[in-house]
Amino acid sequence: MTDLQQALVEQLGDQCVSLDPGVLDAHAGDWSDTEKRRPSLVLTPRTPDEVARALGVLSALRQKVVVQGGLTGLAGGATPQAGEVAMSLAKMNAIEEFDQVGGTITVQAGLALEQLQTHVEAQGWFFPLDLGARGSCQIGGNAATNAGGNRVVRFGVMRDLILGMEVALADGTVLTMMNKVTKNTTGIDLKQLFIGSEGILGVITRLVLKLEPKPTVANTALCALGSFDAATRLLKELRRRLPALSSFELMWDDFMSAAMEIGGLKAPFATRSPVYVLVETLGGSEESERKALEEVLEYALENEIVDDVIVAQSLDHARQLWAYRETVGELLSRLKPHAAFDVGLPMIEMDGFVTAMKQALTSRFPEQTHLFFGHLGDGNLHLLSGPYANMADMHQVETLVYEQVQKAGGCISAEHGIGVVKQEFLHLSRSSAETDLMRKLKNLLDPCGILNDARVIAPDLSQGGAQPATPAPH
Repeated sequence: MTDLQQALVEQLGDQCVSLDPGVLDAHAGDWSDTEKRRPSLVLTPRTPDEVARALGVLSALRQKVVVQGGLTGLAGGATPQAGEVAMSLAKMNAIEEFDQVGGTITVQAGLALEQLQTHVEAQGWFFPLDLGARGSCQIGGNAATNAGGNRVVRFGVMRDLILGMEVALADGTVLTMMNKVTKNTTGIDLKQLFIGSEGILGVITRLVLKLEPKPTVANTALCALGSFDAATRLLKELRRRLPALSSFELMWDDFMSAAMEIGGLKAPFATRSPVYVLVETLGGSEESERKALEEVLEYALENEIVDDVIVAQSLDHARQLWAYRETVGELLSRLKPHAAFDVGLPMIEMDGFVTAMKQALTSRFPEQTHLFFGHLGDGNLHLLSGPYANMADMHQVETLVYEQVQKAGGCISAEHGIGVVKQEFLHLSRSSAETDLMRKLKNLLDPCGILNDARVIAPDLSQGGAQPATPAPH
């Protein structure tokens, strides 16, 4: 037994320190296409205190560690690099406190999103964050990546749903910020440093989350539109007249055609349209809210904002309409190796960006498929392009797309994070002054550089930092 293993066993017990080959394989990578690599060992702490004690050992021995949640990330941030220990938070899945008066819940970071949703909905409450990976992704990882999803237009991103948090720093110090109130003006809100930082500053161990009263009614509609401009006009009208609006999913015709093919789905309308929008409202009154949705869509039809519309007549019908949007996982598999993007763009720039990208990508790579879809209400555009036979072509696509994102005043990642996959392009969204300050914060909170090293921001090689990993094709 090595000194490292012995020290960790002394702090956690041998049941939380594993060298089993099957366990190592299970923690060799996330959902991204970065090269899988076994960690040197796997830690599975059961409590926040055990996380802190393990970090104290790792820091003292200068042992690098990758923090892992549900391994559903798409940026390679949770994939181990050479010589790293993996720390899985999967055993830290307790619900500690549920305030059903104020609508808050205190949970450990390893709780799966779907478990949280199911638990609070049984008591008449609702946690609005929702992702396709809900059954596997963990709340701590959602916070560390500032997850978004389909309901941001109404409820905001993960940052907007967190009241308080506890973080274990690299040296084992526990930073307790378990605020439970919305208004708290008592100095710098330190938890914001850790939300979206992808684990490079500390390990999130516990969270206090805001809940909403559980909606009892969902109304869904699929709209066919003649242009992107019409979609923006529809969004404005829906926002003005429907307080219950929760989702506004935009799909260009190329995406819809691919979705129908791969999903074996029927064409929703008699004729094709350039743009489609999937609308959802969540509320508590079926009759009044359905009537409100139908009235605004009737107005949109009469004023030629919308060309055609289907309003779901049942829950099964709603699932059928959502099926077009939810073929993304199958499309990702079909188009591998692919370049997948989740960029953020000002709404006023999005139509021009899509038009320019379609022309440029089709011209340079006519044999590949290029699909556009996204969450228009929050400026999050997804682009899926592939398959590609070599890394050089894929890198050319990434460079082309990200440089155009910069010119449009957008950001290279809206919800998936930077990890290692997008690290070389971070300068297109963040200035050198910003990345220098990020590096200073990293060095202040993790002076030994053990936490998720060489991710998000490149190490300062002039100071002896480790060479960043080279991502595999993605």
